[in-house]
Amino acid sequence: MNIEEFREYCLSKKGVEEAFPFDDVTLVFKVMGKMFAITGLEKEAFEVNLKCDPDYAVELREEYEEIRAGWHMNKKHWNTVLFEGMLEQKFLMELIDHSYDLVVKKLKKADREFLKNL
Repeated sequence: MNIEEFREYCLSKKGVEEAFPFDDVTLVFKVMGKMFAITGLEKEAFEVNLKCDPDYAVELREEYEEIRAGWHMNKKHWNTVLFEGMLEQKFLMELIDHSYDLVVKKLKKADREFLKNL
C-alpha cells in the first residue's frame, strides 16, 4: 500500500479529517478530532503509527518484524507499521480499521451516534 492508497482509505472512513497539527511533514488522520493514524512525509520508508489494543499490539510485534512499538508515541497503545514491507494490503487495511474502531469506541455516545448517521 502506498501513501496515496493509505490516504484515500483513511479518508473514506466516516468522520475522518486529515491535518498537520505538529508541523508541515507529519500527516495525521483524526476521527471526530481524535488521532488514529500518523505518518511522517519526510521519511524514506513509508511507515504509519496506528493505535492498537495493548495485548494485540504485543502479539503483532512478536509475529511481524514490520511492526514495532510506536515511535514517539505511548508504546502500550501505538504500533509503528512499515507499509512497504511484506505485509499484505488487506492486513494493513485491517490494522487501520482496528485503530479507527478503537478510537470510535472511546468517543462520547453523542459523537458515535453522529458518525452512525453520516
